[in-house]
Amino acid sequence: MSVSKCTRLSGALVKQLLDSVDSILFDCDGVIWRGDQAIPGAPQVINLLKEKGKRVFFVTNNSTKSRKMYADKMTALGFDVTEDEVFGTAYCCAMYLKTVCELEGKVYLIGSNAMRQELEAVGIQQTGVGPDHICGKPIDWANVTLDPEVKAVVVGFDEHFSYMKLNRAMQYLTQQGCLFVGTNRDTRLPLEGGKAVAGTGCLLQAVETAAQREARTVGKPNHFMFDCVASQFGVKADRCLMVGDRLDTDILLGSNCGLKTLLTLTGVSTVADAEAHQKSGCPERQGMVPDYYVESIADLLPALQG
Repeated sequence: MSVSKCTRLSGALVKQLLDSVDSILFDCDGVIWRGDQAIPGAPQVINLLKEKGKRVFFVTNNSTKSRKMYADKMTALGFDVTEDEVFGTAYCCAMYLKTVCELEGKVYLIGSNAMRQELEAVGIQQTGVGPDHICGKPIDWANVTLDPEVKAVVVGFDEHFSYMKLNRAMQYLTQQGCLFVGTNRDTRLPLEGGKAVAGTGCLLQAVETAAQREARTVGKPNHFMFDCVASQFGVKADRCLMVGDRLDTDILLGSNCGLKTLLTLTGVSTVADAEAHQKSGCPERQGMVPDYYVESIADLLPALQG
């Protein structure tokens, strides 16, 4: 398929692309749903892809939900999905600590109950979930009680993030051999109506600044998320398509892993954003240029129904 980058996917090209892949990775928010509503036509696309023998997986940087929570949401929205097809950063982080780091010890977790559940599911105990209120004076903060069994600090999205959590993480990270892992570096979470809130990347950068250390991240665009899927299901990079709405996470993940890439315009990034990267002349920005784009993944329906 010798077409130029950032090509609109339509007509016969849709079937050509689908015939060239066996597996498809979908981001979730902005791709198959927005908020609590499925993107029109998205359930039919996913279900028809599976009926035609394609393997479909879901990869998300959201660390506030477990695999089961995601599978339950998708099922309620009409998607044919099983829990083991969902790869969120809560699960991938637990797998990274278990399989790559071979962690022996507890985790100090700045994160959600979903992250706690995924860690415990692979046998890793944690401390830290929930509020940590400030008390005492700076000298007390510098000598805050630490769990001697903690061997890693993990940072995900935490609605209870606070100065005391930041300080406690810093104190753990000054200890020799303490691992430092973040779920992802997304600094803003886009909402409906053009609104946005601060993302996990802001929390992670705060901890990195305090600890004067850089975390290893497992979420998109880091290749570990694809490695997770590939190792469990035998997915081949050259026969795989990544579909997403963000150039800096979804499309860059695809580029980093040698996958074909498809941008959908129902979420964050635009064609103008992609073209700006393409024209920049900057090698790093070229990785954020998709192979193809569509207005919505519903644009795949005619080829699947034909």
